[in-house]
Amino acid sequence: MPTLSSLFRCKVPILLLTLALLPATALGAKSTVKTPQRGHRHKHAVHHPHSAPVDTLSYAARLRMLNRARLLNHYRVDYKKASPKEIAALETSTRAQRAENRRQVKAHPEWFRGPWKLGDSRWDAVEEHEGFLSHDHLHNMTEVAIHRMEVQLGKPYVWGGTTPDTGFDCSGLVFYAYNKVLTDKLPRTANQMYHYRRAIKVAGNDLRRGDLLFFHVHSHGEFADHMGVYLGHGQFIESPRTGESVRVSQLQDVFWQQHFLGARRILTNNTVI
Repeated sequence: MPTLSSLFRCKVPILLLTLALLPATALGAKSTVKTPQRGHRHKHAVHHPHSAPVDTLSYAARLRMLNRARLLNHYRVDYKKASPKEIAALETSTRAQRAENRRQVKAHPEWFRGPWKLGDSRWDAVEEHEGFLSHDHLHNMTEVAIHRMEVQLGKPYVWGGTTPDTGFDCSGLVFYAYNKVLTDKLPRTANQMYHYRRAIKVAGNDLRRGDLLFFHVHSHGEFADHMGVYLGHGQFIESPRTGESVRVSQLQDVFWQQHFLGARRILTNNTVI
């Protein structure tokens, strides 16, 4: 009859094998698998190791970025914010300059023809020239020069005269009116203006308002002894001779056609101020 100890020795290996095959839950161990509760969403947090950004910029792009950074740094270093005192001083200076400009314009009405008021005695004359002031700078400067001559209508011819106080000769009238709007000043005499290197030759059928007209009344060949300024519509302004006064004449008159020497254009975008 087998004893108790021998039975125990026989059963131990079988018992160990049985325990090894049993699941952990059957032995009362805690489960490591968590079942999500009903009504709550389970969030999965995915963590990726931080990786350095890959530099995909070209060498030229990196160089441009470096240049921009340098320029910005220079700007920050050089930039100086104006103080309240400096701003106030600038505003005071600007107001003073504007006041001086208004005083100058008021003292020299011949510089500009506008703006006009209906009560102005010369309104009718201005009204005939529609669009006197425009966005065309050359047009504006041409009108300023011509207006300087038109306000001298009736002034006496004076040989060598170049001012409204004394009177004008033919070239003196142009010298007075045009040099106010030109970067390079005209020479003094009619013949010098006719041969002026900056003047452009203009055909008689291509005349434009403001072109200079030259005549040889007492001379011959390529020598100009008289001149005027074309106004348009076959008219020109001139200071003719002793005993006469500044007037508007007709270019188509037989006398002027017989003595016409040529035309020159001095008012261009490259010559006016």
